[in-house]
Amino acid sequence: MSIQRVGIMTGGGDCPGLNAVIRAFVNVGKRTYGWEILGIEDAFNGLIDTDYKFPRGNRWLELEDVRGIIELGGTILGTSNRSDPFNYVVKENGVERTVDVSDVVMENYARLGLDALVSIGGDGSMSIAKKFIDKGMRVVGVPKTIDNDLGGTDQTFGFDTALNVATEAIDRIRDTAESHDRVMLVEVMGRDAGWIALHAGIAGGADAILIPEIPYALEPIAQMIEMRRARGTTYSIIVVAEGARPRGGESSVVEKKLGAMPRLMGAAGRVATGLETMVDADMRVTVLGHIQRGGAPTAFDRVLGTRFGEMAAELVAAEKFGCMASLRAGRIEAVPIEEAIARPKRVDPTGQLVTTARAVGVRFGDGVTRHSLVAPPKTE
Repeated sequence: MSIQRVGIMTGGGDCPGLNAVIRAFVNVGKRTYGWEILGIEDAFNGLIDTDYKFPRGNRWLELEDVRGIIELGGTILGTSNRSDPFNYVVKENGVERTVDVSDVVMENYARLGLDALVSIGGDGSMSIAKKFIDKGMRVVGVPKTIDNDLGGTDQTFGFDTALNVATEAIDRIRDTAESHDRVMLVEVMGRDAGWIALHAGIAGGADAILIPEIPYALEPIAQMIEMRRARGTTYSIIVVAEGARPRGGESSVVEKKLGAMPRLMGAAGRVATGLETMVDADMRVTVLGHIQRGGAPTAFDRVLGTRFGEMAAELVAAEKFGCMASLRAGRIEAVPIEEAIARPKRVDPTGQLVTTARAVGVRFGDGVTRHSLVAPPKTE
């Protein structure tokens, strides 16, 4: 069966580099293979209802539609994290409930004459893609998330941009922290993975980094602050992942909407509130939030997105469905989507990056330091 019509969509949270993927895929699909390419609006919303028009609706993409978009943040196709067809939220008599409209999607996919679908998204989008693959849809995946928590790939596009935004913010906050002798807590995104916090914390010279993979206690952090002050350093920088959790506790969830992932917020504020009872210091909390998602993608993410988009086109052309583009050891390869979602990628608490951070003095709130990891020399 020759490929003639292909749909492409972006799902989940927006992410720098999405437009680079769309641009590359459309260029390769049109120039090399002569495909008709349907841009699907707001993830699966455009396949659940083909007349969906917020704000623009589905449209056939031409080369001029993707010209000059590689440097743009967001996505020209729109996105949604509440459009899972297998758990689609509807409201009846003012009450929300979820229904399975996946068969409607399959019918519309066939009615539109699509020969394949390219789904650009994170673990949630890839999990939905796998369900549709099981129903007979021909899907190719592209890994996207600032959280960098999707398995099967060394890195997702969007992570580098978010990391650079967070690092710059820490650099700026350090200036005011030192000027006012304050303890500054910076909350970054990442959900249940600590990649942004760990990388930005190291790059920004943070004194403590709290991540979901290493549950924390407040006492070691308070001791670190007091030790720095005793040495004459009157400020401290603490980077807190939004999914960080105290030992024996849970992450800070402020909202859980039907059909959507729990909304995390307040992790840094919780740490600050606890430390204020233990340390006599002026504390401030900065939540970076969605500024990590927006803005122009870095050169790295533009290049990675372009490479992923080109690979997605080649996978469709070769009819290697059920696969996802992947970055491995510097090369773009294909991996089964099933493998990518089998195990989320998390920070290894005993891995080299954490060990390096400990070696330069970073605390993780678990009471472990580099010195406690190194056995004392034997004496005769």
